[in-house]
Amino acid sequence: MSEALQELAEHIAHRRPEPYVAHHIAHGELTVEVTLSGVVDFIRFLRADEACNFTTLVDITAIDHPERARRFDVVYHFLSMWRNHRIRLKVAVREDEMVPTISDLHPSANWFEREVFDMFGILFAGHPDLRRILTDYGFRGHPLRKDFPTTGYTEVRYDEVRKRVVYEPVKLVQEYRQFDFMSPWEGAEYILPGDDKADGKAGDKPAGAA
Repeated sequence: MSEALQELAEHIAHRRPEPYVAHHIAHGELTVEVTLSGVVDFIRFLRADEACNFTTLVDITAIDHPERARRFDVVYHFLSMWRNHRIRLKVAVREDEMVPTISDLHPSANWFEREVFDMFGILFAGHPDLRRILTDYGFRGHPLRKDFPTTGYTEVRYDEVRKRVVYEPVKLVQEYRQFDFMSPWEGAEYILPGDDKADGKAGDKPAGAA
């Protein structure tokens, strides 16, 4: 399989050298990095080229790298049922850049791109209906960005008194706890056999053990 993927990668690099940036094969999967300006033409090529035949769009997602100038990787997954191959495309995008939609090439991209916009805040130029799809109306922020607080900003609950759903700012009833991931049995009077962390020395008999 790796040889076939390597041949496919070399074919793609030869036929489309301009948008092609790099590729690597890991765990039996081919990942190709392409430029933002050439991504639509590249995806059109993957669908039409007889050696590729990537006619099925499986998913579109993104990865957040806050430390990078090009903060996001937009990731496309395609399947060729004709060739029994899969390919992953990665496109590096700055926070202020827009990604061209591919919903005219692959209609299923409509909802995929809406999800990426909702979760990451990435805009898709030319999308016919770019609005949130998973979060509620008026939701603030983008939950899969790494700087989004784990508590969120707004609590949604059903109010028994008002008999309706209400939106309220998040109020923590206690300080946000930090977990040290220690053994749940540490500090207990009876320590289960095999819990070596109890005395801090591997191999020591835990308290209560015969």
